Amino acid sequence: MDEPRTAATASVVVPEVSAAAPEAGAAPRDAEPRGSRALGPVALVIGGGVSVQFGAAIAVLLMPRTGALGVVSLRLALAAVVLLAFCRPALRGHSRADWGTVLVFGTVLAAMNGLFYQSVDRIPLGAAVTLEVLGPLTLSVIVSRRWVNVLWAGLALGGVLLLSGGGFDRLDPLGAAFALSAGAMWAAYIVFSARTGRRFPQADGLALAMGVGALIALPFGIVESGSKLVVPSTLGLALAVAVMSSVLPYTLELLALRRMPSSTFAILMSLEPAIAASAGFLLLNQALSTAEALAIALVIVASMGAVRTQVGRRDRA
Repeated sequence: MDEPRTAATASVVVPEVSAAAPEAGAAPRDAEPRGSRALGPVALVIGGGVSVQFGAAIAVLLMPRTGALGVVSLRLALAAVVLLAFCRPALRGHSRADWGTVLVFGTVLAAMNGLFYQSVDRIPLGAAVTLEVLGPLTLSVIVSRRWVNVLWAGLALGGVLLLSGGGFDRLDPLGAAFALSAGAMWAAYIVFSARTGRRFPQADGLALAMGVGALIALPFGIVESGSKLVVPSTLGLALAVAVMSSVLPYTLELLALRRMPSSTFAILMSLEPAIAASAGFLLLNQALSTAEALAIALVIVASMGAVRTQVGRRDRA
């Protein structure tokens, strides 16, 4: 997967993504009147979501060449190279606590991506993303501490049960377990991405954490695939995955969040499972049944509801 950004979590992720200061004289993002919100930022966010999920679909196509762990190691390594070259973060002037946060964040990145790619190697992309969303959705319910969000969680659970057809053996139990575990790591990602964003300027912390994640994942990829990782055609596809799933969406979202309220961003991100299902259908021939489409819709509605509740409570505070 891909570093996350669903509706249930985007309001938590915003402090990290929006670390860059807006242009001089610009109004605060959440203070913009509704009439001033143009279609441009919405297109940027949706473009980022499409990029992430189609990048994941390309990763699935790459797996027969390198295996799931090989794809993860190449994606993280190449994304780290691009981000480090672009951000050029300072290595001095950081405290031990700063580096500790980056190390944990990088470990979470490696685990989250590794678990997600193990999942999509076994179950359809749309189903994997739908199950993975449960991690951020659960975190949103816990953070909000409102009973209404228990209802949203119940709706999401109903969607998951419908998706499983009454038993995860229909999906492949191991693949479903990997997706749920990736969701737990996604929730951890949200917590540590926010902490990293507070400790490092711009996207410097993300670039450093991506480097840590790459160092953790690379030995596993080398053990699984060895010299297959350096085949030129494989490196080309892996670079496409790294750019589409990490570099491009982060850039698009950072630009959008300078001109878009965080609540709007959060709701748009709840479309991730639907985008993933579309990518699976178009690139991987993974067609959805009526029950599967309804299950994904239930999880999307639950994510939207959870975020709307959380944002509404914050606005009244």
